[in-house]
Amino acid sequence: MKRLVVLLSAVLLLMTGCSVTVLSSVDIGSNIKTLLAEKAKIYNVYFDGYKYYVPKGLSFLNKEDYNATFLDRYGNKYYLYVDAISYYHKVENTYEENDMSHYSRKLYYNNKDGYIQIDEQEDENYIVNFMFNYAKMECYVSKRDLIFAIDNMCHILRSITFNDKVLESLIGDNVLSYQEESFNLFDTTSTKEDFLDVVSKYEGEEYSNAIDEEQIDLNNE
Repeated sequence: MKRLVVLLSAVLLLMTGCSVTVLSSVDIGSNIKTLLAEKAKIYNVYFDGYKYYVPKGLSFLNKEDYNATFLDRYGNKYYLYVDAISYYHKVENTYEENDMSHYSRKLYYNNKDGYIQIDEQEDENYIVNFMFNYAKMECYVSKRDLIFAIDNMCHILRSITFNDKVLESLIGDNVLSYQEESFNLFDTTSTKEDFLDVVSKYEGEEYSNAIDEEQIDLNNE
């Protein structure tokens, strides 16, 4: 019997590959605590000044400067903004928890802070605003996919790691160009229409040089 247990454990380990926690509990707070408390150990996306991990099942739709959009296997789209400028200047988290939201919490794990705010829409779907470690993700999802989407966000946001030397050369010497109309990490007034407008902007023809799904597909990583 012991030998059987060991063999089964070995098979499960081989099937899962790298150790990546995936949770399915309806307890949002417990999921977030478990996932964000873990330190990221693997990365599969590298850009100038930062890197992160995108979990299996998500594909890049677009990448433009510090913005990216992803698509999961259920058709949900995620918008990511990595705020290297705020990281460089160590901007303080000014978020205040909102009692009117479906879920609203300030977050602090592994010397990194942020917040998550989930607001229910009139169509009974949800807008998720999730900021952690100087990066923000937004997603518009159904109740069925809510936990799955939050888990994906946790994996990406907790893994974002900045390269101080590279950012110093880019930002410190004012070589990095970025829009004056900067993204507000602490703005949680998004609606379904706002989110879809943002996603459509980064899928438009004006960003024809963006990375498409076939060029960077992490499903096979």
